[in-house]
Amino acid sequence: MIFHPAGSRPSIKADPDYFTGDVWIDPIIIAPEPATLRTLRVRFSPGGRTNWHSHGMGQTLYVVEGQGWLQVRGEAAKPLKPGDSAFIPADVEHWHGATSDTGMTHIAMQEEPKGKGAVWLEPVAENHYAAAASAKQA
Repeated sequence: MIFHPAGSRPSIKADPDYFTGDVWIDPIIIAPEPATLRTLRVRFSPGGRTNWHSHGMGQTLYVVEGQGWLQVRGEAAKPLKPGDSAFIPADVEHWHGATSDTGMTHIAMQEEPKGKGAVWLEPVAENHYAAAASAKQA
């Protein structure tokens, strides 16, 4: 068994090469092989978000607080609120993050065989992010 008491692992500042804004990551579990589950709590400050990215085996998000956005490339952004969950299929390009005026925290779950994680792409352009916010007001 692997046991991590609450508060025993520090929060990690998200890599600015893959995230915009102030984003913090708290590992929940990074299962050892042969398991492949990786689960993280991700806290986005207002305006914080991921770059476009994909996961080889898909990703599940569960929102625990705040307000945010999830967008699959080529589709309209979907608002996120506490209690929402979403599964993004394998190799589907997407981004997720907080709204411009409210932070958001979600649990991110994905399978990462042999440590192969996300495929990171370009940042979400400011005008593209702003379009998601204006859709909320429509």
